[in-house]
Amino acid sequence: MAAKTFDEMRSGAEGTIREPYRGVAQWLDSTSPERLAATRHEVDQFYRRHGITFGAYGAAEGSETTIPFDIIPRVMAWDEWQYLHEGLVQRVRALNAFLADTYDQREICRAGVIPEQHILMNAEFVAMAQGLKLPGDVHAHIAGIDLVRVGEKDFYVLEDNVRTPSGVSYVLENREVMMRLAPELFSAMRVMPVANYTEELLATLRSVSFSDSHEPNVVLLTPGHYNSAYFEHAFLAQQMGIELVEGGDLVLGADDCVYMRTIRGLARVDVVYRRIDDAFLDPEAFRPDSMLGVAGLMRAWRKGRVAIANAPGTGVADDKVVYAYVPAMIKYYLDEEAILPNVPTHLCFDEQQRKHVLANLDKLVVKPANESGGYGLMIGPAATKATRAQFAKLIEENPRNYVAQPVLSLSTTPTILGRELAPCHIDLRPFTLQGARHYVTAGGLTRVAMRRGSLVVNSSQGGGSKDTWVVAD
Repeated sequence: MAAKTFDEMRSGAEGTIREPYRGVAQWLDSTSPERLAATRHEVDQFYRRHGITFGAYGAAEGSETTIPFDIIPRVMAWDEWQYLHEGLVQRVRALNAFLADTYDQREICRAGVIPEQHILMNAEFVAMAQGLKLPGDVHAHIAGIDLVRVGEKDFYVLEDNVRTPSGVSYVLENREVMMRLAPELFSAMRVMPVANYTEELLATLRSVSFSDSHEPNVVLLTPGHYNSAYFEHAFLAQQMGIELVEGGDLVLGADDCVYMRTIRGLARVDVVYRRIDDAFLDPEAFRPDSMLGVAGLMRAWRKGRVAIANAPGTGVADDKVVYAYVPAMIKYYLDEEAILPNVPTHLCFDEQQRKHVLANLDKLVVKPANESGGYGLMIGPAATKATRAQFAKLIEENPRNYVAQPVLSLSTTPTILGRELAPCHIDLRPFTLQGARHYVTAGGLTRVAMRRGSLVVNSSQGGGSKDTWVVAD
């Protein structure tokens, strides 16, 4: 991996503008810092007026904020994107093959590629999904794969998100805002569109229905307006023209089909696009105290009366221990080498690897296997001795729950901080769809650390976002 931070806009000691950024550089040269700062304020006001907010966990009840949006886009050349596109499709195909195998014969375990204990003892394993044949063998219909760049041609997969991946609404809204604020840039650069995502999402959801109906009835199931991603739930439902429902809006019929309550009576539901975690999805099958899900939903799913996207139990593939085996999955299921490599990962359940991690906590990032959103991790070089000692104890007590990786110098792009431009670290979350066919957003959500030198890009930890432009040749 590259030791020096890669600047996505400039290359070489002379700081030559890289070809994809030429139009952006000209725009920045012709726009004053005061105007850039004012435009940043206009964006924030636009997001607030339109209710584009993010519920901040840990803040006061009901507290919501906008995710900081930086108006300087992240730009990718067409050949760079084609490489990523190919690697993302390959990875999601392998993950779905793994999930189908996980809930069937687990042949990959019989072949000695991945120990079966990492599946059966996984906190996200759902026994009720065992033996269920899903349309197209697809379990992860929507995936958000986090990528990082550390060099000219060095991209790595940082994390797989196939439970209930979020953030795509910001891809679409960020593009809408940029087209309003910088139309001159769009006229000068051939930026690939992203607006067709919701159309593709609806087609994907309909394609995985058990029903033979030409237009299966799809609903989006949300935990409600207190959820941090509620804006996205409402936005996607509105854009797809489907009903946004909560658990109380759905009921199981005597025929074990799912019905939606309407003013005209009960309406059959064929596909549930759920944005609720497994544990709260069905009080009969999981947590009996859940008020968010639908009693009997899992029974209807098992009988093929309703499709659920993403399928319950997909979180097995989000586990960061399982992540380490994805290149081997690709080889096993597809007989191909992984196009997009993983970040080298130390598995703490292995004694030798654990010893290495414990001896090098000041140099590594330690992550819990089943957390997301940047929670529960430790960045060794920035941690105190007390924090490192605390994590050493946690690792010793539960080594299966921790992995460690080298600290990556994520690539940077110019970002507005106050009234100045500064190079800030970024990552990328493209969104993929898999149903009757594959689809990948052109670009995705670029997340940016909004503090100089910070490597934390998660919105839940104060990170912001940028519009991502894939520029056609």
